[in-house]
Parts: sequence; structure tokens; C-alpha cells
Amino acid sequence: MSTAHAPNDYLVRILTSRVYDVAIESPLERAPNLSARMGNQLWLKREDLQSVFSFKLRGAYNKISGLSRQALVAGVITASAGNHAQGVALAAQKLGCRATIVMPLPTPQIKVSAVRARGAEVVLHGDSYDEAYAHARALAQESGATYVHAYDDPDVIAGQGTVAMEILRQHGGHIDAVFVPVGGGGLIAGVAVYIKTLKPEIKVIGVEPEDADAMACSLEQHERVLLSQVGLFADGVAVKQVGKETFRLASQYVDEVIRVDNDAICAAIKDVFEDTRSILEPSGALSIAGAKLWCTREAVTDKTVVAIASGANMNFERLRYISERAELGEQREAVLAVTIPETPGSFKAFCTLLGARNITEFNYRYSDNSDAHVFAGVQVASRDEATQLVAMLKDNGLVAVDLTDNEMAKLHVRHLVGGHAPQVEYERVFRFEFPERPGALMRFLNSIGHHWNISLFHYRNHGADYGRVLVGIQVPPEDHASFQASLDQVGYRYWDESQNPAYTLFLS
Repeated sequence: MSTAHAPNDYLVRILTSRVYDVAIESPLERAPNLSARMGNQLWLKREDLQSVFSFKLRGAYNKISGLSRQALVAGVITASAGNHAQGVALAAQKLGCRATIVMPLPTPQIKVSAVRARGAEVVLHGDSYDEAYAHARALAQESGATYVHAYDDPDVIAGQGTVAMEILRQHGGHIDAVFVPVGGGGLIAGVAVYIKTLKPEIKVIGVEPEDADAMACSLEQHERVLLSQVGLFADGVAVKQVGKETFRLASQYVDEVIRVDNDAICAAIKDVFEDTRSILEPSGALSIAGAKLWCTREAVTDKTVVAIASGANMNFERLRYISERAELGEQREAVLAVTIPETPGSFKAFCTLLGARNITEFNYRYSDNSDAHVFAGVQVASRDEATQLVAMLKDNGLVAVDLTDNEMAKLHVRHLVGGHAPQVEYERVFRFEFPERPGALMRFLNSIGHHWNISLFHYRNHGADYGRVLVGIQVPPEDHASFQASLDQVGYRYWDESQNPAYTLFLS
């Protein structure tokens, strides 16, 4: 790792970066539909239109093109969740250099195939970028190849900084804020140092997923934080610890880093599709989700903001999950559990209370002679309307529970309503997550299924970051200690959902 560089040094590095042998000057396009909805002018920096469908080829080529002939002969190696890998593979192919790429096991197949298609050797290792990184470092030491860091390298940072150079040149007018997706920090470091050196009045705001917020945590604690685990939905930014140099630059030049959830990311993917007919990958849509959240939080109008659409290497199977969650992310759907009297006319009365609202989902199962439990999806204009709807139902004598933010309800119960069973003795219900890869589900079943009776089981492959399982298990009180030990041995994240209202109303 090089020593710290002054802003002017980075400015020179960015201005002299060798990126245009492989990169295009990507368009800066206004998003008309989203701008109108936000009440602000939103511009998209279309890095998804690069030949490898992300900005990563800029830093990779700038780094590799500066290597000596001897180093090029020895080859290059890197670790990447996909986009940096494609940039390194393209740069190596262009420069006639051998490349080895270590990729985490859950990397979308589209990214693995794209890297191999450019002649690089792919090694799949580990569940996260950090495990792949450690393995790649070891291979580099053994082989003598040059390690090309995905983000924590001045030449890589400078290459990514050319995105900011283009933004300022292309727009030419006043910009209030630039939103940048953050993983290890290479892009935001290059963008921030360039913009703040030339236009310090422009806010530079990073955006991270709530479950992969290493930079936000690090800036809050004034030191680099190592996360114990990260979510993999936005796999392009699934980094447990940001770089030393990128953290230094972010600490100095970045105004703030905000967090968004997966539903907001899904909504942003849909937003960009409606404006451009292009489909961003989750990490590519982070900045758009962040721009929307910031404009709402700050209650601003008539501002000009730029969001970097950083990548479009989308795994097709993931679209099922995204389309399902986009309406929730836009806060256009409320998921409700409503208890109505089991009497003639009560269903009609309930629908009358909903008025002209569109019912997106309706599930019902006879429970007893007194009450009926209804699982309903209702189209709403905002989160506030959902809250008002629940209050209105309660004012009219109905018991209503808002399940819109209830993960178990959205992932599982909406597909299981009607699953009331006879009294199941000692049933406990758990929700599990595990990496979506071959053998993970069988490992789970082998660990849990031998000793206790499984009374409920629901698994659905969403094409997302994790496999998700809802399990009912009969565990007598005397087995609680051994059962807890078995859960811990499995090693997967889990939640005890036995008291979740979605379970008690519809499944118990």
C-alpha cells in the first residue's frame, strides 16, 4: 500500500489516468419520471453502459497499464464479487497479460461467465469478498503475480475518479449533491477527492445497504470497522471492511454515508427501468435509492442531484425477488393482518372500509366460529396512508396488524396462509438464512432433521442473496438445551418466530 497522497497529487493522477483505451465517457442523463416524482432534478451517470457493464474497468486498467513489462509477464491476480473481476480480465486481455480472479462462491453466474469469457482463470472460494481476498493474496504470494486491489490502491482510486471528472464537465451547471455507491470505497474516494478539490460546495454522499455498512460504521467510529457479516443482496458492495486509503479519503472529503434497505434498492431498480428501460444490479441502484431517501429526509425541492448508476450485471433469477419487493420499497403496498367477525356480511363490510383501494393480495382461512383472519395486500400511496388505514380499521372495530415491515410475513406467511394445523404439541417456529449455494439446504436438513419432528417447513428460492427457510419443530421442554446447541452448530443466522403475530394468527 502506498503512502498517503495529497489532493493535488490525486487530481493529477485522475487527470492523467489511462482509462479511455477501454472505457467510454458514459452519458449523464436526466431521469424525467423520477425527477418529477421527487420534485428535484435527478441525473444518472450511466456507468452501467460500459463494455463490462460497470465502472470498475476504469481503475483496473489504470493500474495494470502502469505495470512494468516484467510484472505483466508474471501476470495479475485479484479478488472480486464480479465487476472488478471483469475490469481486470478486460485490462489483462487488452494488455496481453495472464489474469487469475478469485470470486466468492455466491457470485452471480452471469459475472462468473463474463470473466471466463475474457480469458481469465476463475477460482471460486469463500462465502464473501473478504474470504476470497485472503485466498487471492496467498495465491499472489505463491505465484509472484501482481495483486490488483479492487479499491485500496491509489491508481485504482484515480481511475475511478475519472467518473467525477466527467460529471463536472458534462453537467456544467450547478449541482447540489452527488450520490455514490460504497463497497470498499474506491469509487467514492476518487469521486470525493476530485469534486471537493474543485467544487467543495457540492455534497458527496455515499450510499450503503443497511446490512453491509462498513464505511458508515467506520466514519461514525472514526476508525475502520470490521463487520462480522454482510448481506449479499447487493453483492457488488458486500465488503466487511473498507480500505485504509479509501477510509482516509472518505474521512476527509465525504459529507455523509446513508443506509438504505433492500426494498428501497428494489424500488430504485424499478425506477431506473421505468425511465431508461435498463435494469441495474442491486449495487448499481444504491445511489438512486440513496438520492430518493436524502431528498425525502431533507424535504428539499428544486435541487439538482447526480446518482452514479454503477453497474448492470444482474443475475436474471434475482428479478423475481426484486419485482416482489419493489412495491414495498416504494411504499405503494401495505401488508395487513385483519381479524373480522365470522358472520355473514363481514367480508363485504371489510372491503367497503377499504374503499377504492386496489387489493393486491387476499388470503383467508377459517379459524373458528367467532373470528376470521385475513391476510391482505393493499395498494397505498405512501407509508403514512398505510398507517392511517390501520387506524381507520381499528376505529371501525376491527383488529388490524401492519405486517408491511415484517420479514417473516413478506417472505413466507403470505404463501402459507391456509396452513392452520391441528394443535401441534411443543411447536416452535424459526426463520433461517443461509448462503444460496449447492449443498447448503441439505446441510441444514442434516443438522436439524434427525432429532426432532419438523411440523412445518417452507423454502422458496428467490434468486436472492440467501436461501430462506421457515421451520416448525416440535421440541419438548427437556430438549431445549440440546436443541439450542444443535442450532448453534448449524452456523446459519436464525430468528425465533414463535411469538410473531404472522405465525400466531395464520399458522398456529
